[in-house]
Amino acid sequence: MFNFINTWYRRYFTDPQASLLVILLAFGLIIFLTMGKMLAPLLAALVIAYLLEGAVSKLQMKDMTRFASVNIVYLLFLVFMAYILFGLMPLLSRQVSQFFQEVPEMIRNIQELLLRLPEQYPDLISEEYVWELNSNIRDSFSELGQSVLSFSLASMPAVITILVYLILVPLMIFFFLKDKKIVIEWLARFLPKERQLVDEIWIEMDAQIGNYVRGKFNEILIVGGVSYVAFVILGLNYAFLLAMIVGISVLIPYIGAAIVTLPIALVGYFQWGLTSDFTWLMLSYFIIQFLDGNVLVPILFSEAVNLHPLAIIVSILVFGGLWGFWGVFFAIPLATLVKALINVWPIHEDNIKVVKRK
Repeated sequence: MFNFINTWYRRYFTDPQASLLVILLAFGLIIFLTMGKMLAPLLAALVIAYLLEGAVSKLQMKDMTRFASVNIVYLLFLVFMAYILFGLMPLLSRQVSQFFQEVPEMIRNIQELLLRLPEQYPDLISEEYVWELNSNIRDSFSELGQSVLSFSLASMPAVITILVYLILVPLMIFFFLKDKKIVIEWLARFLPKERQLVDEIWIEMDAQIGNYVRGKFNEILIVGGVSYVAFVILGLNYAFLLAMIVGISVLIPYIGAAIVTLPIALVGYFQWGLTSDFTWLMLSYFIIQFLDGNVLVPILFSEAVNLHPLAIIVSILVFGGLWGFWGVFFAIPLATLVKALINVWPIHEDNIKVVKRK
């Protein structure tokens, strides 16, 4: 047993570059586990800075200075955020309010539908099971209402947090863009001069994360926008709210699309019933999801490292469990990091041979 552990250690951890990687990974993991919530504004600023860096780089290619490029892109970003806050958020707020006002009626319709099932299928469904199911639905929505009430009573700290984000995050974004080179050079001072392996992984991950963040943002806009147009044409209630949910669902590959199907189907069913309009709605939604997965994603993420679907699902479960929303958002880049580490990790086969000769 000791020889096995010694062999394994000599093979993977005797290289100084590997030791440096272990230290950096452990240090980063400790920081995120202990200070993840405090650093959330910093993480949000980094994500948006990565998103805007692509536009800054394109302007620099047109013989424009970085300072001018950063100012133009940052100004457009502020205009876009103002449009979201003062143009889209009021519309979203109205639709959310209207939706929750109709929730009790939806619950009653669901319960009436369930009560008719024992009459239609007496051999499959019993009345006791339906009454128990209705009771569970009633309790679930009662808990949801209490959660909404608790959130509204505790809204003041949430408002303060939002104000902090609205002030600090844009400032950090600007400085990340303007002083990108200075920040990277300052961080590099804390690393040893011999860090070829770290530099190699950093270059790869810098490109991967930048491509992923910009690709996801474009995917959210395209999928959400196309869904909104389709819902408006079909005359679906809460078109903007549901389209926004569909757009955000692309952050969670495979799982997000499955979860969002339920609210769209429920709203469509209560609006039209099992009619041709409901059929067209579901058909349109499935076509959008099919085109997203088979056409849009390969185009937007053509530069990304391919990962097996099972690896993506496992990474979502693991990193989402560790860091919540940000873990889900960065699940694919983090899985790519793990894959890059495995590919470039130094292995000392000579040490293995020495152990075997003994």
